[in-house]
Order: sequence, then structure tokens, then C-alpha cells
Amino acid sequence: MTRFVRIAVAILVCVCLAAVARAEGYRTTVGEDKIPLVVVKGTPHEMGFAFGKLMQPECQGLIGPFLEGAQLAERKAFTKDPGKPPAARRYTDAILDAAWQSTSPHIHKRFQEQMRGQADGAGIPLESLRRAYMIPVVSDYSCSGAALWGKATADGHLYQFRNLDYIMEGGLQDFPAIVVALPNEGIAHVSITFAGFLGVNTGMNAEGTVLTEMGDSPAKEYPYDLDGVPFFVLFSDLLHDAHSLDQALDIVRGAKRIKKYHYIIANGKDRSGVKIKAHAPELVVWKENDPKDEVAPRVFENIVYNAESRDPLAIRHIKENYGKYDAARVIELTRAVPIKGGNLLAVVYDATALRFWVSYAKGEVEAYKRPFTEVSLGDYLKYEPDRPGVVGKVSGPER
Repeated sequence: MTRFVRIAVAILVCVCLAAVARAEGYRTTVGEDKIPLVVVKGTPHEMGFAFGKLMQPECQGLIGPFLEGAQLAERKAFTKDPGKPPAARRYTDAILDAAWQSTSPHIHKRFQEQMRGQADGAGIPLESLRRAYMIPVVSDYSCSGAALWGKATADGHLYQFRNLDYIMEGGLQDFPAIVVALPNEGIAHVSITFAGFLGVNTGMNAEGTVLTEMGDSPAKEYPYDLDGVPFFVLFSDLLHDAHSLDQALDIVRGAKRIKKYHYIIANGKDRSGVKIKAHAPELVVWKENDPKDEVAPRVFENIVYNAESRDPLAIRHIKENYGKYDAARVIELTRAVPIKGGNLLAVVYDATALRFWVSYAKGEVEAYKRPFTEVSLGDYLKYEPDRPGVVGKVSGPER
């Protein structure tokens, strides 16, 4: 072998090795409930793969049964009531595939690569994963949330909460997952979610951007126009890219959105937040104490909130605790306004100190009735796979 050939081969080997995707991540637990917390780093595909690999049993235990359960429940409902129009169906393979085809042109390549990685790591067909991700896209549900800061809080920090109210029968609450992402490109962030689901229903990034979502699309408006981006992908984009509240609003305004939602988006460094009525294509942004807010004149300085029919409960609590809010009092507010019977998840954030408190439902006991576990995002921003308490890790080429 000539010297030239040896050099060429060496270069080719180096290039090939550099092209091998490396998954990096570890798994630990937090709180008395030992909630799984997974830290992943790298490219979108690498992070998705690490998540899927580290939570493979839970991903497989949730995705297939969740999808099959939704489809079985729908088949039983149509058998019981054969007069239901075919257009009312939501969860057949064909409908979920059509939902993916409609939304996927608007889904960032970054998110799609993350899904591919997750499917590879968890050993789940990508087609099944896509269908499961489309279930919330074609479903209707409702939640609650608020952001409070400045004069409304005891220390001036920005606090925010998010109640996720869905259905207990789906069993999502039995597969909790906190995911800290350390992307090669973008802002480090945390998503409080469920095994198998890397979409963001709520979360916070290292720049203090914090997110709450509430679904508004009623069942009577189904089938929905799905020519746009699902909210959980939009929220993923916000956590990756929004360094400030203004940047977050620019991203939302620039997105082709679907369905009807309310969002509460705030930033703990800016110490400011907004409530958004995102009824596609309509977009209305209300700031604190806004006389044009839909709940006016029941508005407050340094607070935005949305609890729908539970608004009177929120208002009473705010009036009694204004200026005194800390994490404990915001947890009290969170517990005051869930939709009882379906409160799967409750999260309270201190987006100024980058801390959060989380409660998952367990079995049939709803989240608002259970203890909250405190977590510091700052504890996980430095990648430490050999830290005490690690119960599993991935390091090396994806296999």
C-alpha cells in the first residue's frame, strides 16, 4: 500500500467514524415517587435515541397500549351507537395518518429527527409513534394556568403553573418522565411529559422561558383543520429558540397554527408574561392588567391567568394572596383550579430561579391531591452521567 493510499484510507476512516451518531444520556430519579428524570445531549436524533433507549420499557409500555386503547374505546362507542356519523371517528389508523400528513410539512426537521431517534432507541415502529403523537392533535381537552411576578409575588420572581387535565383512563399518569435536553444547537431546557412523548405540553428553558397550554377546541367543531403545526411542536421550538418573551412571541406569530388554544408564555429573566388567545388564524395577546382581556375587569397587575369555568376560584385565591405568592402559595392556587376527575399533571415553576415543582397523578389519585417534588433545572445543565443516583446511561454509537 503506497503512502498516498494509506493516508487516503486513514482520512476515510476518520470521516466515517465522525459520521457515526453517538447517543449520550443518563437516567436518574427525583422525589419520593422516584419520578424518572432523563438527561440527553447531542443532535436531535441522538437525543431522541437516548431517550428511547433509556426509557425503552416505559415507551413500549405506553405507546402501543395508549394507541390501541384509544382505538378500542372508539370502536366500542360506535358499536354502542351505530348512528354516529363516520366523520366523528378520530383514532383509526387512516385518520391519524392523515393528521400526520397534514401537519408534518409544518413540523421542524429537528423535531422529526428527534422522533426518528426515539423510535430507533425504543424499538417502536415510527409509524406507530407518529399515530400516538397525533392523538392529542385530533382530541379536545381543557387545562388551566397562570403567571405571577413582581408586585404579585413575595420575592419578585416569576412563578407560573400548568394543570394538564385530560382523561385518567388513558393511563398516561402511570408513565411519568421529566426530560432535560442539552442540544448541540439551541437552548438547554426541561419538558415535563410522559414516557414515549417528546412533544412539549409544558416546560422551561435555561433562559427562563416558561410555557403553559390550554385546549379550547370543542368536540362539536371536529374534524379540525390541521394544516399547521401542532402546539407541542411549537412549544418545542420555543424551548429551543426563545431567549426572551419577545422572541417567544415572534415565533408564535410566525407559525402556521391549528385549532383553538390559550397559551400563557412568560420569561423569568424578563419577569413578564402574557396570555394568548390562539384561535387559528386569530391571535390575541393580553398583557398584565389589560382592560381588553376577556376576563376584564377581573384583571391584576403582574398577573395573567386562565382557568375557564374555575376563574372565580382563581380570582378569590389571587385576592387573598396578592403580594404573598411564593412556590407554596402558587401550589395552593394550582390545587384550587384543576378540572377534577382528569388532573393528570400539575407543575409550578419559578422561572427566575429555574426551579420547578411537579406532581403526577398516580393510579386514580389526581395530581392536585398528591405531593409536589422540587427540582432545580440548574442541577442538570452540566452533563454529569456519573453523578450519584444514576440508574442507567447511554454513551457511544447508536445501535
